[in-house]
Amino acid sequence: MWSYITRMAIIIHNSRLGVFMIEVKKKDRETSESLIRRFSRRIQQSGVLVQARKTRFRQDEKSKREIREGAMYKVKVKKVVDRLKKMGKFDEGTFRNVKKKLIPKE
Repeated sequence: MWSYITRMAIIIHNSRLGVFMIEVKKKDRETSESLIRRFSRRIQQSGVLVQARKTRFRQDEKSKREIREGAMYKVKVKKVVDRLKKMGKFDEGTFRNVKKKLIPKE
C-alpha cells in the first residue's frame, strides 16, 4: 500500500495568542497512521485546542447601562405579572410567551 501523506501542517489564528503553525514531516518508513498520531499529539501539546474550547462560548461582558436596563425591565415585568396575578388573569404556563408581549424592551 502506497502512502501519499508526506507532511501535515495547520495554521491557527488566535486573537489572544497570535498565529501558530504546527507542521509534522513524515520520517523514513513511517506509516500514515503514525504520522497522523504524531500530528494530533503535537496539536494537543501546543494547547491550542484547550484555548479554543475555553473561548468557544465566551460572551462579552455587559456594560453598566445594559445591566441597568435589564434590571429595570425585570422590575417592570414583575409589576405587571403581580398585578395580573392579583386580578386572576395570569396563567403560569403562558409566562414565557407573554413576558415579552407585556412590556416591550425599550
